[in-house]
Amino acid sequence: MPKGQKITSGKVLLAEPFMVDPNFKRAVVLLCEHHDEGTIGFIINKMINMKINELLSDFPEFNAPVFYGGPVQTDTIHYIHNMGDVLEDSQKISDGVFWGGDYEKLKFLISSQLVQPKNIRFFVGYAGWSSGQLSEELNYGSWLSAEMDSNYLFKTKSDFLWSQVMENKGDAYSVIAQMPDSVNWN
Repeated sequence: MPKGQKITSGKVLLAEPFMVDPNFKRAVVLLCEHHDEGTIGFIINKMINMKINELLSDFPEFNAPVFYGGPVQTDTIHYIHNMGDVLEDSQKISDGVFWGGDYEKLKFLISSQLVQPKNIRFFVGYAGWSSGQLSEELNYGSWLSAEMDSNYLFKTKSDFLWSQVMENKGDAYSVIAQMPDSVNWN
C-alpha cells in the first residue's frame, strides 16, 4: 500500500493479478466497514448462477442475480443498493452506494416494483479481516486500493470489473489490466 493511503469504507480493493486463492482471484472487494476490530467487504464481481428468490423462500419473485460476497459466513445474505433515501436503516458506503436496510421494507418495495434488479446486488457471505490483517496484506502487495464508483456495482458487467477498475487507476495499472488471467509458457 502506498505510504499515506488509509483503509476506509467506500474504497475498493483489487486482488493482485496473480493471486492464487480461488476466493479472491481477480476479485474486486467493496469495503463497507473498517474499524479497530477489523474490516468487512463484499466481492462485487463474482456472480453465482442463482436468483435471490431461489435462496430465500419468503422473498418475492425478483429476477436479481446473487454474488459470492466472500468466504466468511456463507450462510448469510447481504445487499448493497442505490436506494438509501427510501430504504430505512441503510448505511451509506459512498456516493450512491448503501449497505443493508429494513428487510421487510425491501420486500415491500420489490413487491410494489419500486425496486428493480438494476438497483440492488445480493451477496452470499462476505470478506472479512481481523484487526491489522488487511494492512499487512496491503503492505505485502496482495491488494491494490482504488476509489469506488457506483457504476462499478450497477452498470459494469462483473466479468470485466477487475480490468475496468485497474484501467481506471491509469498509468502502469492500465497495462496490468490487459494481462491475461493465466500465463502459459510455450
